[in-house]
Amino acid sequence: MPPSPLSRRTVLAGTAAAAALTAAPSSHGRAEAADSTGAAPAYRWRTAVIGGTGFVTGVLFHPTVRGLAYARTDIGGAYRWDDRAARWTPLTDHLGWDDWNLLGVEALAVDPAHPDRLYLALGTYAQSWAGNGAILCSEDRGATWTRTDLTVKLGANEDGRGAGERLLVDPRDSDTLWLGTRHDGLLKSTDRGATWTAVSAFPGTPTAAGQGVTLLVAAGRALYAGWGDSDGTAGSPRLFRTTDGTTWEAVPGQPSGTSAKVPVRAAWDRHTRELYVTYADAPGPNGQSDGSVHKLATTSGRWTDVTPAEPGGTTSDGSADTFGYGGVAVDARRPGTLVVSTNNRWAAVDTLYRTTDGGRTWTSLKDSAVLDVSETPFLTFGADRPKFGWWIQAVAVDPYDSRHVVYGTGATLYGTRDLRHWAPQVRGLEETSVRQLISPPAGEAHLISGLGDVGVMYHERLTASPSRGMATNPVFGSATGLAQAAAEPSYVVRTGWGDHGNGARSHDGGRTWAPFAAQPALAKDAPGPIAVNADAGVLLWTFVHWDGTRYPAHRSADDGATWTEVPSFPKGATPLADPVDPARFYAYDTDTGTLYASTDSGRTFTARATGLPSGDSQFQLAAAPGRSGDLWLSAKWNGLYRSTDGGATFTKVTSCWASYTLAFGKAADGADYPAVYQVGSTDAITAVYRSDDAAKTWVRINDDRHQWGWIGAAIAADPRIHGRVYIATNGRGIQYGEPVR
Repeated sequence: MPPSPLSRRTVLAGTAAAAALTAAPSSHGRAEAADSTGAAPAYRWRTAVIGGTGFVTGVLFHPTVRGLAYARTDIGGAYRWDDRAARWTPLTDHLGWDDWNLLGVEALAVDPAHPDRLYLALGTYAQSWAGNGAILCSEDRGATWTRTDLTVKLGANEDGRGAGERLLVDPRDSDTLWLGTRHDGLLKSTDRGATWTAVSAFPGTPTAAGQGVTLLVAAGRALYAGWGDSDGTAGSPRLFRTTDGTTWEAVPGQPSGTSAKVPVRAAWDRHTRELYVTYADAPGPNGQSDGSVHKLATTSGRWTDVTPAEPGGTTSDGSADTFGYGGVAVDARRPGTLVVSTNNRWAAVDTLYRTTDGGRTWTSLKDSAVLDVSETPFLTFGADRPKFGWWIQAVAVDPYDSRHVVYGTGATLYGTRDLRHWAPQVRGLEETSVRQLISPPAGEAHLISGLGDVGVMYHERLTASPSRGMATNPVFGSATGLAQAAAEPSYVVRTGWGDHGNGARSHDGGRTWAPFAAQPALAKDAPGPIAVNADAGVLLWTFVHWDGTRYPAHRSADDGATWTEVPSFPKGATPLADPVDPARFYAYDTDTGTLYASTDSGRTFTARATGLPSGDSQFQLAAAPGRSGDLWLSAKWNGLYRSTDGGATFTKVTSCWASYTLAFGKAADGADYPAVYQVGSTDAITAVYRSDDAAKTWVRINDDRHQWGWIGAAIAADPRIHGRVYIATNGRGIQYGEPVR
């Protein structure tokens, strides 16, 4: 029996803590932020445009409101589509540091009888170290929310995240909701999500490693639930139903072979009274090699195999054509017309299949597709042309326009209005996981970013996706390092995971790149962060495997042509160059709480200050620009420390009790020290702060509507514009704010 999911109802209204949910969240807006030291500046927050870049796991058109749709992502929250403006509005930016696990959206649901009502099931991970899930309910399309905290965990960024939807409004009673969980069975609420109870009559038995309920769908007045946990026996049911909302049974006559597959998604054609179900041999998005599509005539109980193409063939180059099936969407206007997607089809590339005769014949929409990615050029991933897509599990057909089809991929959301011409339909939707940020002191671009999955980008404008796309020569997946020479800002280096090299340098400020002429053998499997000294003469590259194993750093004094090991450098530490003295480098050993320094251009390192906070790998060491030896250490909940003697001694900064990441920007008018920015805590809340007096006092510059979950990876401040700061988020791209002038 699963644990009782009875939850407390948190009505967010009328309090400071509730401010996060009482104003419409958006990708831009003014921040009238509270602060701990006096009047706070009014800030405007916007999203630096890249365009998608993450896995869109679900898209849902409202069945009774023209032009209204919602999208969910695995780590970047939920969005509402405004058809008139042709853009998405983020709905969950109000979720703060403590609620980082709620930025993953497991499922969403709308109420056909109440057009303004929206529900979200939130929870990124179901692991023991993650928090429990929550339900958000809105009566105004996501402008304001009421929250219910669950006592069970959800898994929006785990295997099976493209399945669903797992949340459903009962078509017979708008007050009744159903929620399918991964490890706690089926839950039911009869008060619009205020309280939840386990459905003891549901026949599925969860397993620790299984998927639980993978989908919920209404077919008339009946409800169907997909089941992702097999008991290992032939004929094990994967689809259950209820016709009275009380008793559940296995759907009779389920097709042979489906007991070994996971039902991924389902859609009901109300005209023909047929339920279409897609299956795969794994929950996806990875790991699928077989799949099928079946339909059930709900009035007669007859099943029909309507699989468009059988997995397991061979492509023209001899590769195995293996894949599963993912998304399915029925055309509400045309009986027997629907679209399904393949998934994990790497050899032949995934496609959408469309039928107009109930699955007797199918057409591959990829075969005639014309893709236009000019608005988000990174989608070519360094190739001549973009792929039709991968990780396609979210598919939707506009109920008011049969030729308006959208589908999500691992990097964007494509849409068409004529079934032939496709382009990203992704304005306003930014899901990048950001790793590094640089704001150059000179040149065309005010920002260079190092990103998860899509490498490094040069932002010549903040309001449009970088025209060069992701950095090439070579192409990286995720960036692991990004650095600029303080006295020679035209020289930039980057490192990351790549198939054709793991390090590159630029001599034009990051516009164009060339790979290092050579790289240490460690770079292939453990590329880590990199530093370049002030005059661009020396590189220090450290190596960290994805499993956490740390290796010695390597040094190059010839632009990456040759490398030598630096045995005295603390393994795995992030190197930092002094911004003035080319001979000085620094590194912080988080295991021992020791600051190491080099005065011979990185050849040797010796210990300086000891006894500093230790035991966590996410401490950040930063250097104030234009000053030699002026070091700052962000020590998370241990606070902030400063050294003015090159790391020989440190003094704790008493104005804040927690500091997670730190940056320096242009000084305020009349100030003699750069503006200091941090993600940290000066009072009770973790937020974004600015100090114009060398950290003696702080003002909070974000507000409760603009929090973006966990924002501890990186922060950068503009050296040319006082007050402008760039925030790296873990799933909401790059947020930047500046004072309203």
